Amino acid sequence: MSSSTVSRARPDSRAPDVPRGRRVRRQLPLSPWLFAAPGLAVIGVFILYPFVSTLVNAFTDRRTLIPGEFVGLANFRELLHDDMFWIGLRNSTLYVLGVVPALVILPLLLALLVQKNIPGITFFRSAFYTPVVASIVVVGLIWVWLLDERGLINSLLEAVGVGRVGFLSDQWLLLLSAMAVTVWKGLGYYMIIYLAALANVPRELHEAAAVDGAGAVRRFVTVTVPAVRSTMALVGALSSVAAFKVFSEVYLMAGPSGGPAGEDTTLVMLVQRTGTGLTGRVGYASAISVVVFVVTVALMLLVLRADRRGET
Repeated sequence: MSSSTVSRARPDSRAPDVPRGRRVRRQLPLSPWLFAAPGLAVIGVFILYPFVSTLVNAFTDRRTLIPGEFVGLANFRELLHDDMFWIGLRNSTLYVLGVVPALVILPLLLALLVQKNIPGITFFRSAFYTPVVASIVVVGLIWVWLLDERGLINSLLEAVGVGRVGFLSDQWLLLLSAMAVTVWKGLGYYMIIYLAALANVPRELHEAAAVDGAGAVRRFVTVTVPAVRSTMALVGALSSVAAFKVFSEVYLMAGPSGGPAGEDTTLVMLVQRTGTGLTGRVGYASAISVVVFVVTVALMLLVLRADRRGET
């Protein structure tokens, strides 16, 4: 046999590499899912499963130790005749109306004050942001001690001859006090968001307005506000959802009963009170949770739609 025949019969050493390369290419599409699997597992266990479970329980009469049976819309019909549900809906709505405008405007003004690079400004930025990282339980207890009948604020009011004020015993003052705590704790968080937005506003716009004779207030209205309009909508949406789902501030200041005769109860407090304990009505509490979810989604859509109308 000739050497040429042997060389032709010898297999190409590169031939086995082709199927190996094909196998690698077939495995590549699975790689992203392997990296995303831990995060997807966490989302599925702690978000999707509780959401679906709550949605299913809302149409049952399930209790803490009893699986329950399907009852259709009975829980939602009961909500219409539940006085505590309407009290909670009223307080949660008032909370949104009282907190959201303050958290949209005040952090913007605060960001304008601290955005300038002057000596010592870092200290004030850190001071304004400190309540954000503080525990809400610690913050709530501090404000309870301050607003208590024998607290520091009432002691100062009595010292100047005003007299003691029932911040934690009056229905409306207690709700306003909880709103003040929410605004105070959220100022620093939304201030950071506005600082990022203000950094993208061109200086040329302010300089041109100043050349035209516009003062600080006019530049704020005609330059700053239009430039950060989308950020204001974002802050409005985030603060609306957080305010409607308020729990910790009112719970710590009003107690588990929800203030005098339960008149300061919010919807989330009603969910906690109704659905916990050995005899908790899980199905009924789930129905309230569904209402809270629908309202929060509606609030976000309204804010975003209002922002789109403002841009057109």
